[in-house]
Amino acid sequence: MGNMKYKDKDGKPYPHRSSRVMPMTLMLLILCGFSFYLGGILCSEKNRFLAKDLKKDISRPVHSSKEAISAPLKVQPVMFPECGIDYQDYTPCTDPKRWRKYDLHRLTFLERHCPPIFERKECLVPPPNGYRVPIRWPKSRGQCWYRNVPYDWINKQKSNQNWLRKEGDKFLFPGGGTMFPKGVSAYVDLMQDLIPEMQDGSIRTALDTGCGVASWGGDLLDRGILTVSLAPRDNHEAQVQFALERGIPAILGIISTQRLPFPSNSFDMAHCSRCLIPWTEFGGIYLLEIHRILRPGGFWVLSGPPVNYENRWRGWNTTIEEQRSDYEKLHELLTSMCFELYNKKDDIAVWQKSLDNSCYDNLATPDVYPPKCDDSTEPDSAWYTPLRSCVSVPNSNLKKLGLKYLPKWPLRLHVAPERTGTIHGGSSGAFNQDDNKWKVRAKHYKKLLHAIGTDKIRNVMDMNTVYGGFAAAVINDPLWVMNVVSSYALNTLPVIYDRGLIGTYHDWCEAFSTYPRTYDLLHLDGLFTAESHR
Repeated sequence: MGNMKYKDKDGKPYPHRSSRVMPMTLMLLILCGFSFYLGGILCSEKNRFLAKDLKKDISRPVHSSKEAISAPLKVQPVMFPECGIDYQDYTPCTDPKRWRKYDLHRLTFLERHCPPIFERKECLVPPPNGYRVPIRWPKSRGQCWYRNVPYDWINKQKSNQNWLRKEGDKFLFPGGGTMFPKGVSAYVDLMQDLIPEMQDGSIRTALDTGCGVASWGGDLLDRGILTVSLAPRDNHEAQVQFALERGIPAILGIISTQRLPFPSNSFDMAHCSRCLIPWTEFGGIYLLEIHRILRPGGFWVLSGPPVNYENRWRGWNTTIEEQRSDYEKLHELLTSMCFELYNKKDDIAVWQKSLDNSCYDNLATPDVYPPKCDDSTEPDSAWYTPLRSCVSVPNSNLKKLGLKYLPKWPLRLHVAPERTGTIHGGSSGAFNQDDNKWKVRAKHYKKLLHAIGTDKIRNVMDMNTVYGGFAAAVINDPLWVMNVVSSYALNTLPVIYDRGLIGTYHDWCEAFSTYPRTYDLLHLDGLFTAESHR
């Protein structure tokens, strides 16, 4: 075998292999050296030309390396027309001009109804005439420019309740409300007396349904509680817009026929101050939604009818018998959903969701209402998901889901929640790595954008978050972050709430549930890559 000659396809032998190896190796070395030399010349020449072109016009973008050597290329700008002044407060998916197309039953027309593709606008939404840069936080909590939210209706209708009042070129927010004429601070002081957990860091996240101008959520910010203020686009015109203009977290929404865009077992507290939601109607289906989003041990606070009906019924255009019946029905429904009356004084009643799952065993009995949701009902499914007349029972395998078992704020911010392990690929290690990554990135952001951390940036949205790492990294800055998790992405929003942050589900093929001009900074990381398949 050692003497065998290699033959070509015509039968002639190859030259001996060793006689070919050296010349070929030498030739390769020569070619590599020559190409390296030429490459160095070409690269230096290319850099020289590029540097010269950049000096001429550093703003003109480069399309390809070939064309960059000869001349810089221009990108044709895409020009969008202005929508017109009638669209200054355009909210595409909650557009009053389209309400007539939808059912009045249970106020379905106020829910999200995005226009079809052929009706979508491709124009720039203009600001109102006389619009000014918003007043900076924290001054904005008490006042805003009238021309930025030029609505006289709410001023005329609610001035007697001390919601707001117009003075000169500003709206002022005295902190009043329908159920707290003495001011929101006195109202929350009483609430804290009823719920001590509001003072020791146990309660961190809250939901305010029918929020008015968000004075309740604004007051809680000073008490370390972060509130999502929720209201529909209705005849009050601009509840959510007022809230965001003030620098208070808020989102357009309504409990009607679909679930709210939040995960199950997430909020530490929910609140309704005469929010006009018919809690006892339709089989208590709206209470079932409150039950779904409250974590075990969480609190539901109600002020207004039928609470304190014994002393208030005369001002409600009703009879004491009707209000007593309504209160008894409300209490009965809440008890059937494993709520217990926690405390009650004057106009405020507080119920607490059960920490113990044993209560839900009673719901397995036939003909009991409301029944337990079956296993096919995903409790976290909350993007265009219909409300269901059943109780979402917390996962018994999660031992630290209850309010009592979470670390108190601010410790819970940087502790990997138990629900991290329920996410595909999720772990405490992945959580900590993400947390550390955003601490480093946030420092770099501040070097590039000096406004972060100043009063110039208040309302922030993280459009494609995972665990809320960016929001956690800027927690000590005078801003708040709305964390958005795509309805098509891994369900990480429960983890965000578990660490004491707020957020919502959303599909970025549709308009977000807010008014124009309501965010100071939009942050995104990997959004276009994540959505490229669509």
